[in-house]
Amino acid sequence: MADISMDVVIGHIVGVLDETFIYKSKPWTYFTDNKPDAGFLGLLATVNASDASRNIGGTSIAAHAHHINFSLHESASWIRGDHSQRDWKQSWSISTVDDAAWALMKEEMHSAYADLREAIQTKAASSTEAFGGAAGVIGHMAFHLGAIRQKVALLRQ
Repeated sequence: MADISMDVVIGHIVGVLDETFIYKSKPWTYFTDNKPDAGFLGLLATVNASDASRNIGGTSIAAHAHHINFSLHESASWIRGDHSQRDWKQSWSISTVDDAAWALMKEEMHSAYADLREAIQTKAASSTEAFGGAAGVIGHMAFHLGAIRQKVALLRQ
């Protein structure tokens, strides 16, 4: 059996990341439902600021979104080789938003996702730490996508 090239491995990691954030119409998926609101950006587009600010099960959707944005930036930095310590408690510092802040938070998520995507494509194969960061952020994002999907389901009951 032939080994898989690192380009193929990185391509699949980016594919999973894409699926976590954006909808790409295709006949199969890695782990999400194959519909436009399955990833973060489509799902969060269906939530208004008031609902995003509601505490559901101990946290709000806005708190998760803020944490995700922080995580995306920090993971991109890690993959690029910046291993300085960060204050991760800060990533949970926002739990309520108004309409303008919610719109900005969703825009920031799109930008942070694109930045992480670029970091993975260009640097994830550069070291074991970088590759580990790329693999780890995928699992981290999948967890938060599931958490937010459960909160949205409770909102819609």
